[in-house]
Amino acid sequence: MALELTYHGNTNIPVEIEGITPDILQPLSLAEIEQLRVFHGKDKCVLADFFKITGDASDLEMHLSGQLTGVHWIGTKMQCGSITINGNCGRHLGSEMRGGSITVNGDAGDWIGAEMKGGLIHVHGNAGHQVGAAYRGSERGMNRGTIIVDGDAGNEIGLTMRRGLIVIGGNAGDLIGFNMLAGTIMVFGSSGIRHGAGMRRGTIVFMGDDQPQLLPSFRQAVKYQPEFMRVVLRKLVKNGFVVPEETLNASYNLYHGDMIDGGRGEILLRA
Repeated sequence: MALELTYHGNTNIPVEIEGITPDILQPLSLAEIEQLRVFHGKDKCVLADFFKITGDASDLEMHLSGQLTGVHWIGTKMQCGSITINGNCGRHLGSEMRGGSITVNGDAGDWIGAEMKGGLIHVHGNAGHQVGAAYRGSERGMNRGTIIVDGDAGNEIGLTMRRGLIVIGGNAGDLIGFNMLAGTIMVFGSSGIRHGAGMRRGTIVFMGDDQPQLLPSFRQAVKYQPEFMRVVLRKLVKNGFVVPEETLNASYNLYHGDMIDGGRGEILLRA
C-alpha cells in the first residue's frame, strides 16, 4: 500500500516540503510522518497542517494529490522509491535527486530536476523555466538522470548541464543548453533563440519541423543518420513517451559550436 498525501491547505503563501521523500519516510510511522517539519513561507509547521496522510510508507511509494501548485521542493534530494503527483505542482520538483522516479500527471513549475544526479522525472503536462539547470552561482546543473516533459517548457533548459538526458515533447523557450558542459537535450516542438550559447560539449537535437536559427558561432559539418538516435528513441518509448513516426529514420544536419568556446558541442537539426 502506498503512502497517500492529500493536500488540504488553504493559503497563497508557498509551502515547502523539502526532505519529504520515500527513502526518508520509509522507516517512520504515520504519527511520525505527520510531525515532520515543513515551511509555510518563513514559518515552521508540520506536514499534517497541510496534508491528510494515510497508507504505508514501507514500500517506498508515495502519492500526492490536491491543488499543489503552491507546494514546492517535492522529491528534493530523493535517493530511491517513487513519487506520483496527480495534478499540478510547484517549483524545484526533484531538485538534486539521486535516484528513484517522479511522475507528474499534470504541469510542474520552474527548476524541475535542478542539479539532479540520477533518477527519472516524467511530467505529462507542461514545465516552467530552468529544467535540469544549475542554480545561480553553481558550476554545474543536471549531472545524471533523465527528465521527460511531454508538453512545453520555458527558458534556459539544461543551463550548465553536465550529464544526462532532457526531452521536451512540445515547444521550448530561449537559451537551451546555455553554457552546457555535456549531456543531451532533445526538443520535438518549436523553440526560441540563442541555443547552445557558450556550450563546451554535449548535444542539442531539434526534432521538429519549425527549426530555430542558430548562432553565427556554429558551423555546419555534415548531414547524416546518427546511430545513437535510435538508442535514445527506444529508451523514450520504453518510458512511455510518444515518439513521432517521422523521427525514427530521419537524417540530421550537424553543426559544431560554440566556436567562441572551443567548438566541441553539437546541434542537430532534423533534415
